[in-house]
Amino acid sequence: MPAAASSSWPVEPPQTDWAFPDPTRAEDDDLVSMGADLEPGTILAAYRRGLFPMPMGGPDDPLLWWAPQRRGVLPLDALRVSRSLRQSARRMEVRVDTAFPAVIAACADPARESGWIDARMAEAYSRLHRLGWVHSVETWQSGRLVGGLYGVAVGGLFAGESMFHHVRDASKVALLGLVDLLRDEHAGDRLLDVQWRTPHLASLGVVEVSRSSYTAMLRGALALPLPAAFQRAPLGSDDPRGR
Repeated sequence: MPAAASSSWPVEPPQTDWAFPDPTRAEDDDLVSMGADLEPGTILAAYRRGLFPMPMGGPDDPLLWWAPQRRGVLPLDALRVSRSLRQSARRMEVRVDTAFPAVIAACADPARESGWIDARMAEAYSRLHRLGWVHSVETWQSGRLVGGLYGVAVGGLFAGESMFHHVRDASKVALLGLVDLLRDEHAGDRLLDVQWRTPHLASLGVVEVSRSSYTAMLRGALALPLPAAFQRAPLGSDDPRGR
């Protein structure tokens, strides 16, 4: 891995021409906007505003931008780690950004139930990965990728997008690894966003906060530095310094 990057990493893309609404003033609906595009600057502007894209239709349908009224977040000190999960973690290795294409391909597997990551979404987040804004946290066992997750890291925000596993507990071990990466001197103000609280995520410690509370938490998180693990340019990135 390259050495820690300077302030020019991640690479800030050109600003978007689109303006997203203030989600705290949106109607009582998780869907707050439609349209725009998936350019890097557009996606980053959305996350900085508290929105994220999730298509519900074909490639010719308008993009949908969401800001749940009840946002799922995982407090870093609330992750529930069972004895069996700790045992699984001892048998696995956690890596960062060593197999991003494989991670997003596994998350986008069309055979998965309720899959929403289409080709345009995979390409958009791959572009952001090459610019240093999207990262994979991977679980390896005996030299084989067995699970992982990916998400958007902006300052003290990590917005988890999707996770997968090929063996039991592999995605949970990746989440455990992510939480460990975020636990530094700024851990109390970092924000681990999981979009919606599902029963599975609730069993791991995810809670719900109101849209207004999330917006306030986001404001503080964006002012923080990136965690050290995400300050390195992945191989094959678009780092203009050629590192």
